[in-house]
Amino acid sequence: MTDRSHSPYRPARRGKGRKGSGAKGPAAAAAPTTPKDPARRVAYDVLRAVQERDAYANLLLPAMLRERGVTGRDAALATELTYGALRRQGTYDAILDACVDRSLASVDSEVLPVLRLGAHQLLNTKIPPHAAVSATIDLARRVIGHHRSRFANAVLRKVSVRDLDEWTAVVAPDRATDPVGHLAVLHSHPRWIVEALAAALGEAPGSADLERLLAAHNERPRVTLVAKPGRASVADLVAGGAVEGRYSPYAAYLTEGDPAAVREVRQRRAAVQDEASQLVALALTRVPVEGTDTRWLDMCAGPGGKAALLAGIAGQRDARLLAAEVQPARAGLVAGAVERSVRDAGRAVVADSTRPAWRDGSFDRVLVDAPCTGLGALRRRPESRWRRTDGTAAELAPVQRDLLERALDATRPGGVVAYVTCSPHLPETGEMVASVLADRSDAAVVRAADHLPEVPDVAAGDHVQFWPHRHGTDAMFLALLRKL
Repeated sequence: MTDRSHSPYRPARRGKGRKGSGAKGPAAAAAPTTPKDPARRVAYDVLRAVQERDAYANLLLPAMLRERGVTGRDAALATELTYGALRRQGTYDAILDACVDRSLASVDSEVLPVLRLGAHQLLNTKIPPHAAVSATIDLARRVIGHHRSRFANAVLRKVSVRDLDEWTAVVAPDRATDPVGHLAVLHSHPRWIVEALAAALGEAPGSADLERLLAAHNERPRVTLVAKPGRASVADLVAGGAVEGRYSPYAAYLTEGDPAAVREVRQRRAAVQDEASQLVALALTRVPVEGTDTRWLDMCAGPGGKAALLAGIAGQRDARLLAAEVQPARAGLVAGAVERSVRDAGRAVVADSTRPAWRDGSFDRVLVDAPCTGLGALRRRPESRWRRTDGTAAELAPVQRDLLERALDATRPGGVVAYVTCSPHLPETGEMVASVLADRSDAAVVRAADHLPEVPDVAAGDHVQFWPHRHGTDAMFLALLRKL
């Protein structure tokens, strides 16, 4: 679910007027000055907000870049430093822990982002070591003070004596005796996530397939656009410089540049949406239903990506989509996403789908995009791996179960439910579906892969599981159920 955390950063300082500057009197407005090294300052402020306020980098970083007027190469550097430090935080922390005289856990929370930024520059960029240390310590003097910057300088100089491969050989547990611990440090994941992903893949902890998945989480994901049905086409996006998508008939890949610069995105005729997210929604629309097919429901619609796609398809079929979202702010985002769909087929409402305002059996097609651990989107939200715990899934399970139960109740006999999570974690996916169906006799599984024939190697039994290292998408899970 989307985080709405506010950033803790302060506005850029404005310089004082100088003699001979043309200012007339003390009341004259001071001319603004450009902050020194704005890219590293932005990266530091985002990392600190993520650490201290649970902010999401994918929301905070673009907002901070816009507010501070950071563009071009500085914006690119800030993005690389921010996401690089977050993705490899586990690896860097193991290395930093070996370079401090005390436990890394005792290091001041204001100092940690400086150390992680410096480690990333030293170990995973082409920035020369002396320049990486110098620039990072210059930043440190401004954000944590001269005394603590000397400590950071000493630690980073120790880091600089080895490259990344040499350091991981030193700090990672032995692969033969502790394969989970080895992969956790090598690919920067908490141990419990390594174990959960191995189970989801059906692989041993030391398998090559698991290692490819963990490595994929640390790669920069491509930007995928969706052409909203009836409002834009893939051909429009290709004409603007994008590349046609591999699987979804509505997808195009943006090879470079800012999505906001794409005309169709500015006009809300297209949006950024992972290809797997498009396909799980599309699969729901492809399952045949007998009788009426005019009333569709998205039970957890925020922030509105799948709802917009469903509304476009519904409008082309003379159907109508009701998009429900429990949080008013997110419901506003849904309303913006579905506005001006074909025949105005989408309508957003503030509603708690676990306590529905609609009658049972009211809908022909129902989507449940359930709140989950988000382990399928670690490429895009790398900080999620550090804020989730092995107890998170257990905390979410009652809500997931309740939503799926209510979805089946809301569906008429012969109608179809799509249960979706952006997580491959078994307790949230196949095990959850099996648990719900074990207590009901009014629903049956529909083989999901039959409705996504364009995607190879996606079947997980009767369900569908996308993978970053196989499909280049988020690890979305899909189960299709027919109401009997």
